[in-house]
Amino acid sequence: MSVPILLVTGFLGAGKTTLINRLLAANHGRRIGAIVNDFGSINIDADILSGTAEGVIGLKNGCICCTLQGDLLRTLKLLLNQKPAPDLIVIEASGVADPVGIVQSLMDPVIWFQASLGNIVCVVDGPDAPERWDDPLFQAQLRAADLVCLSKTDSMSPEDQTAVRTRLGMSGRRYTFDFASDLPLAVLISEGSQVNRRRESVGQVPLRDDRFVHLEWTCEASIDMQAFQDMISRLSPYLLRAKGFLSFRGHNDSMLFQLAGQRATLARANDSKRSGCTLVLIGERGEFDTDAARLELEQLEEQAA
Repeated sequence: MSVPILLVTGFLGAGKTTLINRLLAANHGRRIGAIVNDFGSINIDADILSGTAEGVIGLKNGCICCTLQGDLLRTLKLLLNQKPAPDLIVIEASGVADPVGIVQSLMDPVIWFQASLGNIVCVVDGPDAPERWDDPLFQAQLRAADLVCLSKTDSMSPEDQTAVRTRLGMSGRRYTFDFASDLPLAVLISEGSQVNRRRESVGQVPLRDDRFVHLEWTCEASIDMQAFQDMISRLSPYLLRAKGFLSFRGHNDSMLFQLAGQRATLARANDSKRSGCTLVLIGERGEFDTDAARLELEQLEEQAA
């Protein structure tokens, strides 16, 4: 029997990794293989899911997590050859990716007999949605989806929620659920595939991701928290997304930093004893100056030396 695939897509910072974490932890009794396709060589999302980004990892609930290192089909075969094989494979698309490209790869006839694409869920950041309706990438991600997960609704007024839900309803998605509610497991892990509609994507040209630029930074030392916060405050108007693990002077635990739009969080990392800093910054080409940002980070590193 073919292993069903759930593809999770959505714009930068929408909450895709959080949704997958909830799915992994849910009471469904299935062995899940998770493939994380991050933007750039530093895979923060894989670290969030598994505690490490090295190869194939057994998680506490018996799931598998592996990083996508440039070859989706090779990685799928790696998962399918596991003993026992996963009951479900979840693929997290990069926030800058048009899911059509992944769908086309999954139409490979050899893979299709072993693992077939079931549902595509698009995670939509509720407060951010009104700013994204006309964005070509946002439209492509939404257009490809069978399901929509509406996230971060706790910061929205009832009127704004109604407006966003109404607009999503007009997009023709057959099922929309709120991230704050119970996960519709039966729908998410269903094996029914929209084969005919998927085949329509074969001739489409996926949107390129070259409208985005990113900066990756690592530092072995612990840095000053206030200096980091000041730096992020200067950079944030030009960032779409930032995420990473940070060690601060005077603090024993490693911290997970995440920024989506102008909303930032800093929380204790699952692997709280890791050392040093790893950070990824993403912005629009022409707006985010990676060279200037690198200088800021180098100054931060010099202060830590």
